[in-house]
Amino acid sequence: MSEITAEEPRQSTADPTVLILTAMAAVMAALSIRILMLDNESTDFYYFLGPWYQYIANNGGFHALSGTGFSDYNVPYLYLMAALTYLPVAALTGIKCISILFDLALAYYTFRIVALRSPQRPWRALGAAVIVLFLPTVVTNSGWWGQADAIFTTFLVGGVYHILRDRPWWACSFFGIALAFKLQAVFLFPLLLVLVLARRIPWRSLLAIPAVYVALDIPAMLLGSDPWQLLTVYARQPDTYKDLTLNAPSVYQFVSVPFEEQDGVRHAGVLVAGALVLVLIGLAVWAIRRAGQAVALENGPTVREGRPKLTDTGLLLLAAVFAIAVPFLLPSMHERYFYVADVISVIIAFQLPGRLWYVPVLVQLSSFGSYLKFIAPSVSPYLSMPAHGVLMLLALMAVLRAAIGEFRRSWTPGGLEPAPESAALTA
Repeated sequence: MSEITAEEPRQSTADPTVLILTAMAAVMAALSIRILMLDNESTDFYYFLGPWYQYIANNGGFHALSGTGFSDYNVPYLYLMAALTYLPVAALTGIKCISILFDLALAYYTFRIVALRSPQRPWRALGAAVIVLFLPTVVTNSGWWGQADAIFTTFLVGGVYHILRDRPWWACSFFGIALAFKLQAVFLFPLLLVLVLARRIPWRSLLAIPAVYVALDIPAMLLGSDPWQLLTVYARQPDTYKDLTLNAPSVYQFVSVPFEEQDGVRHAGVLVAGALVLVLIGLAVWAIRRAGQAVALENGPTVREGRPKLTDTGLLLLAAVFAIAVPFLLPSMHERYFYVADVISVIIAFQLPGRLWYVPVLVQLSSFGSYLKFIAPSVSPYLSMPAHGVLMLLALMAVLRAAIGEFRRSWTPGGLEPAPESAALTA
């Protein structure tokens, strides 16, 4: 087992009853805040989610999914929406409640990941879960906006948890479910490529991703939906928005070109982003293999020379790098597309609290500040979107620096012992 569970066992001083009662109180408070927002009807609900729900309700619930041309979402989310039509609940309330339930699931998996670091200190894991539950972007995304970002992010974070537990098939299945709900799940897919090349997970486990994706489309196919339309739903989405950025704190906050030239810049931006991500993947694999060589040198013939070594801290840092870097580099991103980064930044802050405690602060200031551009137009004149882009860039640089430091530490003799932060965590 890797270093994430390497702390010496010590008896927990946490009273389980107090812990449970505190968790329940936090959940009740989080739900109360969201309940206060349930009546808000966003423009996304008015133009998209509401009409989709009404179409499904008017055409027989699940039977309406015999054709999915009325929506640009994949069918797993439409299944949930169809199920709502059979319940005595208003469309707006029901749609938001689905996302709110996944807020709780997201907090649960955050708890489980942080608990791996300090299994005998559950208060720390509970603190991370509560912070995620009360992040301004998480609260606003579900309670005010009624968006589905908590759904696919829950499965991504759950997939990371299963990787840490050495369950590659479960992990890839979770990644497949995340992709079936939202295309933006691909922001974390470079991590899987690194893990395969580093032999942390077998390449065969990647087959679970398309298998799960197709399996979730089968019910709609049986109802009569066109298989080709279902399998290519994401291929039709990239051309929906032509702007270089849609309030996203990305590199395109610093790019100004005439609108008629933006299409060419967008295509070039995708190529450049892909190239840079491939560079990051290559550097990560090189660093992991070098760490494997350090293991061989330190342990002699008992360890096969060149065997890759990826610590769990390194894995989480790579997840944070990709969660920030991919939407930061890609054009036509929305402000909500840093949602995965919002959550993972909290997890790495608890992984390395002495060094990265400020990263989720930077990410939230940038991400939620971008939300305000849309949800609070009255404050828009006072917001500086390039400034939000700088904050996200600073967060990316901090995580990259920490990842480089983690790999360098693993190159040195004895460097695979728990990081100094581990001592601070047990203090």
